[in-house]
Amino acid sequence: MRALAPLVALIGFTAVTAQAVLMRELLVLFGGTEISLGLTLASWLAWTALGAAAGGTGFRAGRRPSGSGRLTALLEIALSLALPLTILAARMAKASLQTAPAEIFGLGTILLVSLAVLAPFCTLSGWLFASASGLWRVRSGAPDGESTSSVYLLESAGAAAGGLLAAALLIPRLDPLQVSFVLSWLNLLAAAYLLVERAALRLIAAALLTGGFAGLLIPSAAPRLERWSLARLWSPLRIAATANSRYGNLVVVDREDGVTIYENGLPVATIPDQEAAEETVHYALLQHPAPGSLLLIGGGVNGSLGEALKHPSLRRLDYVELDPAIPGLARRYAPDAALRDPRVRVRNLDARRFLKTAEARYDVIIVNLPDPQTAQLNRFYTLEFFREAHRRLEPGGVLSIKLAFSENYISPELAELARCIRLTLGGAFRHVTFLPGPVLHLFASDSPGLLLKRPEDYIARLRSRGIQTTYVREYSIPFRMGSDRMEATAGKLRAQPGTPVNRDFAPVAYYFNSVLWSTRLDRGASRWMQRLASLGFGPVLGAAALSALACMALVRKPGACAALSVTTAGLTMIGLQILLLAGFQAIHGYVYHQLTLLIALFMAGMAAGSWLGLRAPDSLLWRRLALVQTATVAAPLAVCLSFWGVARAPAIPAFGLLALLSGLIGGVQFPLASRIYFAGGGGRRAGALYALDLAGSAAGAVLISAWLLPLFGFWLTALLVSVVSLASLAAVLLRAPRAPAR
Repeated sequence: MRALAPLVALIGFTAVTAQAVLMRELLVLFGGTEISLGLTLASWLAWTALGAAAGGTGFRAGRRPSGSGRLTALLEIALSLALPLTILAARMAKASLQTAPAEIFGLGTILLVSLAVLAPFCTLSGWLFASASGLWRVRSGAPDGESTSSVYLLESAGAAAGGLLAAALLIPRLDPLQVSFVLSWLNLLAAAYLLVERAALRLIAAALLTGGFAGLLIPSAAPRLERWSLARLWSPLRIAATANSRYGNLVVVDREDGVTIYENGLPVATIPDQEAAEETVHYALLQHPAPGSLLLIGGGVNGSLGEALKHPSLRRLDYVELDPAIPGLARRYAPDAALRDPRVRVRNLDARRFLKTAEARYDVIIVNLPDPQTAQLNRFYTLEFFREAHRRLEPGGVLSIKLAFSENYISPELAELARCIRLTLGGAFRHVTFLPGPVLHLFASDSPGLLLKRPEDYIARLRSRGIQTTYVREYSIPFRMGSDRMEATAGKLRAQPGTPVNRDFAPVAYYFNSVLWSTRLDRGASRWMQRLASLGFGPVLGAAALSALACMALVRKPGACAALSVTTAGLTMIGLQILLLAGFQAIHGYVYHQLTLLIALFMAGMAAGSWLGLRAPDSLLWRRLALVQTATVAAPLAVCLSFWGVARAPAIPAFGLLALLSGLIGGVQFPLASRIYFAGGGGRRAGALYALDLAGSAAGAVLISAWLLPLFGFWLTALLVSVVSLASLAAVLLRAPRAPAR
C-alpha cells in the first residue's frame, strides 16, 4: 500500500494544480468577474461529481472489482491527454464564439462554454477517484467506508501539496501549457507503474517518459503551443507582450495609435488615451480653487499624470497602482516624462492599504479605475472606502469617482447602479454633485459651496490656470451640462425606496453591474438576475428553512442521514472557501496570487481532518458526527465574525489559519459519514458519497458566488448556509441509533 499511496495522492495533486491553471485561463476568457468564476467552479464540481457517481458503478460495496488497476492506469493516461487539450479548448472557444475583439460573454454563454470545456477533464478526475477507491479496497482488504475515507485523505493531502507547489514554483515559473505537461508526465509515470509489472521495464518506461517530457515537450513544444494558442485567443488583435504578476494575467495588445493593457481579460489602460486622461483629471482638479496635492488611484499610465501636472498650484502628486507590472509594461511602449517629474511619487501597493497607513493628506483624491465589474474593483465604490478617503482629505478637499454612463438613454439597470453608488457616496460626504455624459463623474466634499455646478465656473477656472487641452474645452463643458441633461440625470440618481448602500461585506453594486452587463449580452440571464434581486432576504430564508425541514423529514435511515450530511457539508465547505476568499479580497484586495495558496491550506486541513475521522472508534461515530455537524452549523458565522479580528493581522497567517480550521471540519466529517454510509451495505457505490459531496459544493458555488453573497452580503449568506447545515444536524440527532438501556 505504500507504493499505491503516492499514486492516489497524485489524483488530488493533479486536480488542484489543474484547477489553479484552468480557473486562471477561464478568468481571462470570461472577463475576470467572480460570478463567472462561480459558474465555472460549479461546472467543475458538477462534472467531477458525475464522473465519481458514474465511475463508481463498477465498485459497489461488498464486490471485488476486476482489473481496477488497469482501469485506473487508463484513466490516468486519458487525464494526461485531457488537461493540455482543455487549455487549448478554452482558448479556441473564445476565438470561435467571439464576434468582436476582447468581447465579454453573457452569463448563459459562460455557463455553456465552461460546461463544454471542462466536461472531459473533470469527469475523468471524478471517475479516477471512484476507481482508486475500488483499487485501494482490493489491495488493502479494508472495509468500504475505510477505503473510501483513506483515498479521500490521500487525495486531500495531494491537493494540499499540489496547491503549495503550484503557488510557489509551477505557476510563477512556467506557462500554463508547461504546467499541464508536467502533470501529464506525472500521470503517465503513475499509469506505467500500474500497467508494467517488471521493475526493469518500469525503469525503462520512466526513463523514456522523463526524457521525452523534460527534453522536448516541456522546454520546447509547450512554449511554441502557448504562443500559437494565445495568438488565437486574442485574434484579430496582435499580442505585444504577456506577463503574470502577483495580481493577475496581463496582456498588451497593439492598436493603430498605441497599446491597450488587459488584466484578467478586462482592459485597464489604453496608451495613450488623451480624452480619458483630460476628463478624469481636469474636471476633478477644477473643483478645488487651488489644488496643491493630489492622490491618483490607478490609471496613471494613459497620460493622466502629465495632465494633472498642468495645474500650476500642484506641488505633490502621489500615484498609487497596485500592480507594479502595469507601469512597467506601459513604460516599454509609451515612456511617460511625467514619471520623472520630482512632484510625482509612484506607490505600488493596494490603495486602501495606502489610505489607512499614509500620513499625508490631499486636496483632491481621484479614483481612476474601471467600474465595479469585479469584487476587487468594487472595494473602491463602497461606503468604507469613501470614509477612508474622507479621512485623508484636507479641509475643503474633493473626492472624484467615475462610472461608464450614457449621454442620452439611461437604462433602468444603469440607473440602478448609478443610484446605488450615488447614495453610498452621500453616506460619507455631505455634498455630492455630478457631471453627466458618456462617463458620469461624481464629486464629493464636506465643504458647502465648493463643488462647481455651472459650466461658466468650470470655464473661468480653466482660463485662469492657462491650461491647454484638446477635449476639456469651453464649448464641450456647456454641452455636457445642458439643463435638460442635468435634470434628467439628477432624477435618475435620486435614491428610491429600497436603494441599497454598497459595502465591503455587502457588495451589491458589483451585482448591479453584472445585471447591467447581462442586459447588453444576455437578456435571459439579466431577467433572472433581476428577479432574484427582487427577492427579499425573508422569503429566501423561509425557503431555505422549509427545504431544510423537508430534507430532515424525508431522511429516515442511517445511510440516507450520512448522505445528507455529506451533501450539506459539501455546500458548507465551498461556502466557507468563498467567504474566506471574498473576505481576503475585501480586506486585502489581491486574492489572485493567494488563491492557490489558501485553497492548498484548506485542503491541508481536510487531510488532517480525514486522518482524525478515520481514527474514531465505531462506537463513537454518531456522537462525533453530531459534534462535527454542530461545528459545520457554526463555522460560516464564526468565519464572518473572525474578519473583525483579522483585518489588521498579517494576511496569510491569519487567513491561512482560518482556511486550515475550515478544512479540518470538512475533513473530519467525510470519514465519519462514509463509515456510517457503507455500514448499511445494500450495494452502495464507492464514488456515490464523494459525488454527493461535490454536488453540494457545485450548488453552493453557483448560489453563493453568483447570487447570495453579492446581494445579501457576508452575514446573511453565512446565516443561510448555517440554516441548511442545521437540517443535517437535526437529522443526525434524530436518526442516530439509541444506546441500549442498561
